[in-house]
Amino acid sequence: MAALARVLKGLGNNVSGSDIDKETFTQKPLVAAGIPVLSFNPDNLKPGMIVVKGNAFPDDHPEVVRAKEMGLTVQTYPQTVEQVVNNNISIGIAGAHGKTSTTGLLAHVFANVVPTSYLIGDGVGVGESDSRFFVFEADEYRNHFLAYHPDYAIMTNIDFDHPDFFKDIDDVRSSFEQFGRQVKKGIFAYGDDENLRKLQVDVPIYYYGTSENDDFRATNIVRNAQGSSYDAYFRDQKLGRFSIQLYGEHSILNSLAVIAAAYMEHVDLDQIKKELANFKGVKRRFSVKQVGDITVVDDYAHHPSEIKATIDAARQKFPDKQIIAVFQPHTYSRLQAYLPEFGKALSKTDKTYILPIFGSIREHSGHVSDDDLKALIPGSVELTMDHVADLCQYHSQVLVFMGAGDIQKYEERFAQLMKDQDK
Repeated sequence: MAALARVLKGLGNNVSGSDIDKETFTQKPLVAAGIPVLSFNPDNLKPGMIVVKGNAFPDDHPEVVRAKEMGLTVQTYPQTVEQVVNNNISIGIAGAHGKTSTTGLLAHVFANVVPTSYLIGDGVGVGESDSRFFVFEADEYRNHFLAYHPDYAIMTNIDFDHPDFFKDIDDVRSSFEQFGRQVKKGIFAYGDDENLRKLQVDVPIYYYGTSENDDFRATNIVRNAQGSSYDAYFRDQKLGRFSIQLYGEHSILNSLAVIAAAYMEHVDLDQIKKELANFKGVKRRFSVKQVGDITVVDDYAHHPSEIKATIDAARQKFPDKQIIAVFQPHTYSRLQAYLPEFGKALSKTDKTYILPIFGSIREHSGHVSDDDLKALIPGSVELTMDHVADLCQYHSQVLVFMGAGDIQKYEERFAQLMKDQDK
């Protein structure tokens, strides 16, 4: 909602919002953008307003009730995003994994080449009044992306996630196919994903990847500690050699999807090449920093496929160092659905620490425990807040903090303990 507010403000609207009294990380950018943040109060509503209701708020919320009594237009977050979608050449990024990284990369590259508005899942939103493109994250959870009818879609993968909503992989694929049927011009889809290969839609699908049967291909790939470079082709046409300061095979694929979108919309590929080389990543997606003599990687990875990609990236960037994972399972239902896969992915590290399971508002317990996960990972250790100091022993090595819950409080505790050691 904070990101959307910034998009709407940038597009020339007068925007204000209601929120809890406790200040959160989203408030400072809103204030800097000239968007007032008021305490919840039905008196905030004035005649002529359009009210955008966040997904977390029910219809009986006092401000929603007052808005309807006043005859104001009340619309949801997806309905509002769809209005922006319809006013630009729109590109929606969907996928079980990689949405935010790909959206952030595409937004950065396009915005520095051609006027572009964008809405990213890490809380960033920018509106340009003269924008040609609108780049946005299209989330499949609870079928939110079915509100959208973009010109293009990038589909990074289809995987069974959100077991609290989807029944199985076929249920997920059905939702992606329905979203694909709402796309107006074309879809860019990862070619090695068997479920994406099964899509039946009414627009062209351009598959991207490293295989001969992909439309957009990356060849002659070189991966090292500085990043990756490759030759990009559209069928038999060489588009150029591109370099990125990003790590892991998934980063090559994400950048190839950006090149594909730019090529189909005739955006200057020489400028695209320059901006791809400058991009450093988005928040909580392989964010690297030094804490004393220990390298810390912070990543949102909370699914086995994401963990595998993050560890692959760490091995590329830090080939001569030990990789120590600190993982917080996110929701009981996800851990139970993928327990063997979590064990296999985390066994690829040199050492793994397992934090207590982070539940959710809808899910406080389950039929699985962190002990079940530890049993699948040789040498893994349980880690509580009282024992974070155990992480301070890994001098000159790499700690990878992964999770979608409150794992950052463990990371902050670790950083404070390291700081205290240096005093």
